[in-house]
Amino acid sequence: MTTVLVMGCTLLSRILGFVRNIVIAALFGATGQADVLNAVFNIPNNLRKLLAEGALSSAFIPVLSEALVRDPTGDEARRLVRKLVSFLLIVLVPLMLLFVVFARPIIQVFLDFPGADEMELSASLFRWICHYLLFISFSALLMGVLNSRGIFVIPALTPVVFSVCVIGALLLFHGRLGIFAMAVGVLAGGLFQVLVQLPAFLRSGQDLRPDFDFADPVFRRVLRQWLPVVATSSVFAVNQQVAFRFASGLEVGSTTALSLSLVIWQLPFGVFSASITTVLFPRISRQTASGDTQGVRRSINYGLRFLFLLLAPSSVFFILMGGDLVTLVYQRGEFTASDSALTAHVLTGYSLGLFFVGAFTFLQRFFYASRDYRTPFTIAALVAVLDIGLSLWLKETPLRVTGLAVANSVSFTVGFILMILFTRRRLGGIGGRKLAAGLLKVAGALVPTGALLWAAGRWLRSLAEAGASWALAGGVMACFILFSGVTIVLYTVMNVEIVRELLRRRLRK
Repeated sequence: MTTVLVMGCTLLSRILGFVRNIVIAALFGATGQADVLNAVFNIPNNLRKLLAEGALSSAFIPVLSEALVRDPTGDEARRLVRKLVSFLLIVLVPLMLLFVVFARPIIQVFLDFPGADEMELSASLFRWICHYLLFISFSALLMGVLNSRGIFVIPALTPVVFSVCVIGALLLFHGRLGIFAMAVGVLAGGLFQVLVQLPAFLRSGQDLRPDFDFADPVFRRVLRQWLPVVATSSVFAVNQQVAFRFASGLEVGSTTALSLSLVIWQLPFGVFSASITTVLFPRISRQTASGDTQGVRRSINYGLRFLFLLLAPSSVFFILMGGDLVTLVYQRGEFTASDSALTAHVLTGYSLGLFFVGAFTFLQRFFYASRDYRTPFTIAALVAVLDIGLSLWLKETPLRVTGLAVANSVSFTVGFILMILFTRRRLGGIGGRKLAAGLLKVAGALVPTGALLWAAGRWLRSLAEAGASWALAGGVMACFILFSGVTIVLYTVMNVEIVRELLRRRLRK
């Protein structure tokens, strides 16, 4: 039930994320200013993966969970949280000052716009928008504490607040501030992400009082785990930032197409992959800490089957209906038909690797729970090198910016294969036959549903040529409902185990 609620909250946040980007596309199109806005926001958005959500949570949650087990009074956990608050202040405040003072040379490292005006505008916007990193880092700390105590819904609502703030700021201030209205919304959204979680955080017995006694062995343990996780996460952050740098040097609109396609791609990734990983990671951490190897095998097997059950149909839908979906979502105002076509091509490239990225991220958490940071770092580094190498080649082919997405999908597919091999060796198996049987059933169900979707979508082409409309919206929704309904029926007929379990639980209620 918790997983379903988290998925619901994440779905709402992703829908609002769609609305946010619809507003951005309508106001700024795929112009040079839109490229600047999307590229600059990506920089702090990438950095938060190092200091905030991914890295901090992965290092912090297992240690805090153990502290709560050892000391049910919560004193040890409170001391740990206070030290982390102090650590974030020491790291982030000087970093913000450096970003403001050296914004121009920093932008020259991250982006490669051919025009001097775009580079100057990027530096000016970055001086404001970089402070989002401060708020999102403290939001991630509160989220880690709440998740460790089994509270998932409130943290899952924080992205909803962020999107509401950004949408409101863009609509209210874009006429006077232009793309700087984005900075107002991002900073307000970051602040409210902290404030929304604060009451539940305080009710859990925690507080935000600083404690600079960093000699504490429990804190040092978090730091020792956080540093290798940062090293691993930095590989992905650098990888994505390199993609945006490559895109900024291509034709006008390439950066916007890359950014907007990722927003659509991240809808199922965020709703399904992030939700499943968020709920299963604490469980795997507890099972690993207690030496329950069989339980870990079951959790990993279940997680991979659940991910494929949800992400594989999402890939099929995006590949077959991506053009119509992009047209419906973005093609209005300053966003043209050619902008839609380019964004749809990039979305197809990313959709090829949707499951593999989700599964890779999920398996990475298993190694973090096992205190093994070398293996995921090594594999992540190989993925990054392969991705950059393929990107350098494919961006110079007719694929151009779409080549960056294809390179990402191919690289993560290779990374997933390596990750699953190392996971099997570590655990002595993960129930391979059951896993393979589940994946084959899902794949078998998607063959006829994919063919049906392709046939049903052909009549939408004439509607899509006219741009976004209520008729196109109805057609896309009808295809989605048809595709989803037939897929669920085939899952049931083919006796897909997870679907059977969910139906059994529903009937019991």
